[in-house]
Amino acid sequence: MELITTIPKPMISFLLVTVFSLLIGLSQRLQHSQKQLPEHTFGTDRTFTFIGILGFILYIISPGNIFVFLAGGMVLAVFMAINYFFNIQRYNDHGITTIVIALITYCIGPLFMTQPYWLVMLVIVMVLILTEMKESFVQISQKFEKGEFLTLGKFLIIACVILPIVPDEPIFKDLSLTPYKIWLAVVVVSSISYLSYLLKKFVFKRGSIIISGILGGLYSSTATTIVLARRIHLNPAAKNQYIAAIIFSIAMMYLRILALILIFSYEMFFHVYPYFIILFLVSGLTGTAILLYRNKNYNDPNREQESDKNPLEFMVALIFTALYVTFSFLTYFVLQRYGTPGLTGLSLIVGLTDIDPFLINLFQGKFSVEMNVVAVATMQAIVSNNIMKMIYGCVFSNRKSWAYLIFGFFVVILLNILFIFLL
Repeated sequence: MELITTIPKPMISFLLVTVFSLLIGLSQRLQHSQKQLPEHTFGTDRTFTFIGILGFILYIISPGNIFVFLAGGMVLAVFMAINYFFNIQRYNDHGITTIVIALITYCIGPLFMTQPYWLVMLVIVMVLILTEMKESFVQISQKFEKGEFLTLGKFLIIACVILPIVPDEPIFKDLSLTPYKIWLAVVVVSSISYLSYLLKKFVFKRGSIIISGILGGLYSSTATTIVLARRIHLNPAAKNQYIAAIIFSIAMMYLRILALILIFSYEMFFHVYPYFIILFLVSGLTGTAILLYRNKNYNDPNREQESDKNPLEFMVALIFTALYVTFSFLTYFVLQRYGTPGLTGLSLIVGLTDIDPFLINLFQGKFSVEMNVVAVATMQAIVSNNIMKMIYGCVFSNRKSWAYLIFGFFVVILLNILFIFLL
């Protein structure tokens, strides 16, 4: 160890520059050999090693004056420009990846001399990884459709542009409702729905009925219940799969709500997470039991061909915002006039609609309500919402599915009610 500390830093930097420049060159040789055009290359292992060494030498010659280093870089750029022109004329190759990597290699020496080693290693690792992932990027790009980056742009605007500049001052004196809290709720819900969209779009592109239920539960278990219940009419033989998928969407709903609690109320999360984990597991086991009951060949050969709907539609965001603000005022009014019993009644009524705006209002702690009361109101809203989903499932499916649906929801709702008394 003492021997290492006695080695001069320039020597260590020189050896590291040589080794990693050689590694980058070897990766370039591999890439060019796969093209089967070795004479077409700008340079590979030795060339890139010499480029890295050259950058190191020109930097340490005059460390206080970077002009020498820049002049060397300009000369190198001229040679690479000539080579690039030759490639266009002879091979019709317009790619400049090798040239850019050569310029990065030229800068490795100054990086090792001036920056922390972890940062230099990060640059080198990224160069090696991105070089090897060319084919993977081609395959990924083929999955993108028109408007995909527009969807990503919408999400980035919502989360990274609007949120930081929204004021965090209360709109009304007696209610701690701020534009920042409103938009934060929109960002969180949009993030969860966008994650579900990406998983379905790129990971489970041709997912089964079960996958549709699981991913749908991340976005909206109510909408998923209605959609899957309707499809039972189209494929009655697969009713076990559809009903199991509905119950799986309920299980994912518990995880989604638990994630919202963790984001908005860290203290409440540690108070209720065991109950939600149990509800998630029991829902999953119930769905599995329905899937396997008298249904040995449960793997559906027909893939779900659903259109990938953009979850970041402007109208959806407006509706959620309107519901969020409405429930803020309604919850405040009910608590002021009727107290805790009023909140209990409101939580049961809210279950008939989208419960996320109501629950986020409670989780953000805008009202002077004890944590146990908030936890009970949350469970009651979920119970009411599950009852409505059970009714939706029975209405939109066929009678032969009712017994399975009622059994699945009965197990979950009964356990939900039990936990209300334990909170």
